[in-house]
Amino acid sequence: MPDSKHYDLVVIGSGPGGYVGAIRAAQMGMKTAVIERNRLGGVCLNWGCIPSKALLHNAELWSEAVTHGDQWGFSFEKATLDFQKAIGRSRGVADKLNTGVGFLLKKNKIDHIEGHATITSGAEGGTPCSIDVSSADENYYHGTGGEVRETITADKIIIATGAAPKELPFAPFNGTTIVGSHDAMVLPKQPENLVVIGSGAIGMEFAYFYNAIGTKVTVVEMLDRILPVEDEDVSKAALKAFKKQGITFHVGSMTTAIETDGQGATVTIQDAQDESKTQQLRADVVLVGIGVAGRFEGLIGDGLDLQVERGHIQTDAQSADEPTYATSVPGIYAIGDVIGPPWLAHVASEEAVTCVERMAGHHTLGVDYNSIPGCTYTNPQVASIGMTERAARDAGVEYTVGTFPLSALGKAIAVGQTEGFVKIIASKPYGEILGAHIIGKDASELIHEFCLAIRLEATAEDIISTMHAHPTMAESIHEAALGTESRAINF
Repeated sequence: MPDSKHYDLVVIGSGPGGYVGAIRAAQMGMKTAVIERNRLGGVCLNWGCIPSKALLHNAELWSEAVTHGDQWGFSFEKATLDFQKAIGRSRGVADKLNTGVGFLLKKNKIDHIEGHATITSGAEGGTPCSIDVSSADENYYHGTGGEVRETITADKIIIATGAAPKELPFAPFNGTTIVGSHDAMVLPKQPENLVVIGSGAIGMEFAYFYNAIGTKVTVVEMLDRILPVEDEDVSKAALKAFKKQGITFHVGSMTTAIETDGQGATVTIQDAQDESKTQQLRADVVLVGIGVAGRFEGLIGDGLDLQVERGHIQTDAQSADEPTYATSVPGIYAIGDVIGPPWLAHVASEEAVTCVERMAGHHTLGVDYNSIPGCTYTNPQVASIGMTERAARDAGVEYTVGTFPLSALGKAIAVGQTEGFVKIIASKPYGEILGAHIIGKDASELIHEFCLAIRLEATAEDIISTMHAHPTMAESIHEAALGTESRAINF
């Protein structure tokens, strides 16, 4: 008979939702455990957010120093890039942070249980939730458990298992020629030709990285523009910038087939508006970046009536004004990517804190889903928060727009990063900030002034009356705010 342990809270998954929720629970006095089937830190820390930024920094340095070094007075006639060393540094960054999460769990007296979790019952009829822990297999995309080695009980469970990349139904990942984001980070050698299917943040980040280091990259997007969740002006500017860098795009194109052979793959694409228009693309590797679905294979035990819809676990976050993130089964909660969009690490962390605080009866403001920042870490970077111009128009909101190009900004000119702009959408007649969109250098850092502005219901006038240091990239925000009142100084 397997051993039994009991906890106030068991968190399944140790990503930026899971480990943050576990730490907050421990801070409030809960006896807490984290069950993780793979590496502490989850996808974000090990295979996503963090190591990918290490690779992107590699690409940016290479592009700045070698590709465009002549404008700075640099000469690298025999410069070479060690692809495996770049990959190795990225893995080293992940390893360091993985160790850091382990330290944080120990510091907060949280038990770390290695293995695959299967929830066998919820907290019904006065009994606690029950979890079987088994050995975990090594399959990243389709993980299930083996023989049960222990049973854990808990008053409450938080599912924080994240999401996994979606596969094309006719072309599953094979790890070599058809790959997801996980495989794309550890390819054994740099491909000469890469086709990226999907132009969201993940697709474009990998497209930028590989193109910058010399791979011929082609991006296929089913919709009529790249980065389709962004403001239309940003999408247009991004397309222009990445084309200039050498990336080839096929927008409004559907992928209908991928055939592999010993040398690579042939991708068949079709015009989304005219099925008779098809063409074939040749690649060493095809990266599929069409989105993600909740990761819970083997998690839900037989007979457990946990409601799942469209690939994600359902909670009261879809309906309640002040959600507790409760699922359809008493005692079981879920947060982060596993419950659906937006699939962002910082959202998972905030949902986790809200979940455990409300679970403990604490007052918390919760997550403001109307003001969540999103970033794409290419060069130029893209960052946004709040309403796009189209959303404001469709909602019938009276608004004004202020835009300031980086080509008119002193700091941008000095550092040779003049591509892009800052765009503010403000309400009429009071000027409340409804949305902000940035494409250009440091966009992922600059966006946070707007995060605070929207959270505090600030107006364009508040930004105008806030002094910004000169010369800085942040002055572009001040100028864009002036632009909402048609009084920009430097443009």
